[in-house]
Amino acid sequence: MTSHARRTFLQTCSVAALGAALPAFAAFKLKLDARSALIVVDVQNCFVPGGTLPVKEGDQVVPVINKVAEVFQNIVITQDWHTPSHASFASAYSGKKPFETTQLSYGTQVLWPDHCIQGTEDAALHKDLNLPRAQVIIRKGYNPGVDSYSAFEEADRKTPTGLAGYLKQRHIRTVYITGLATDFCVAWTAMDARKAGFEVYVIEDATRGIDLNGSLAKAWKQMSSKGVHRVQSADLLG
Repeated sequence: MTSHARRTFLQTCSVAALGAALPAFAAFKLKLDARSALIVVDVQNCFVPGGTLPVKEGDQVVPVINKVAEVFQNIVITQDWHTPSHASFASAYSGKKPFETTQLSYGTQVLWPDHCIQGTEDAALHKDLNLPRAQVIIRKGYNPGVDSYSAFEEADRKTPTGLAGYLKQRHIRTVYITGLATDFCVAWTAMDARKAGFEVYVIEDATRGIDLNGSLAKAWKQMSSKGVHRVQSADLLG
């Protein structure tokens, strides 16, 4: 066989091998079972365009979440549920503006516009969210002196919500996290889920971030360092 013929033969084999591999890759999807749970974080009116603390394109996660939810047996929803004059609100401090910081007993606190106040339409779940299989709603941020990003633990890093215990009693091993906002409540929920011993996936196209001073890239880096997997909805739906 001439050198030209050998090159042609090897190139043909490489292309054939790649072609054989592609269908297997395209068919890949994550396996869900009774020990998997979907966590839908804070898809509320306050966090979508028109709300008091809107996340850009926040409403675009809704149809993705609705579609993904169809393949889950277990679904948990979280809901930001603040008291008026909450310690995380800039309006609670003279001379402070939203997105500045202050020091609270548990550390540095970002100050937010007043948002998701208990019982208001602003705090309601998005009207197009369709999750008939949802079993539990975890409300967070109702402690007037402590913020709460994570679905598992308040921002003081010592007060549990009870979600970890609930999931473990249900024999859940793997959680898939969606919602708002990627760089705050989603990221804290994901990292706390890992700390609690769960396998964790964040479905990127079912989240949106605030990206405050580079917070989105920082959050993904932190999540990755804790062993959180970054996936797309297509990885579940095929």
